[in-house]
Amino acid sequence: MRKLFLMFCIAINIFAYDLSVSIDNLDTQKGVVLFSLYNKDGSIPDKELNKYFFQQKAFIKNNSSKTVFKNLKKGRYAITILHDENSNNKIDKGFILPIEGFGVSNYKAINIFTR
Repeated sequence: MRKLFLMFCIAINIFAYDLSVSIDNLDTQKGVVLFSLYNKDGSIPDKELNKYFFQQKAFIKNNSSKTVFKNLKKGRYAITILHDENSNNKIDKGFILPIEGFGVSNYKAINIFTR
């Protein structure tokens, strides 16, 4: 019985993946970093940070932060990263663009022309 249980647990984990995400060179040590994971087309841009599949908050150490999304199914995912300096769990904006550090997977830059 014990061998059967162990084999069942191994079989379940064959199709689960972990995704490690890290950010370096943050401007300050203030606040936290929000890592938001998306798995549906059309969910990005997410101006209110409420369309995510899963979100994790991580602390900042030595101007870096990291997290691991565990037990994900095989598929396509996108990530947004927000350096939430005031820890209010939202994107603070100036006239148009974020005033806190913000990034999206597969984008080198975010500007007023980014949809």
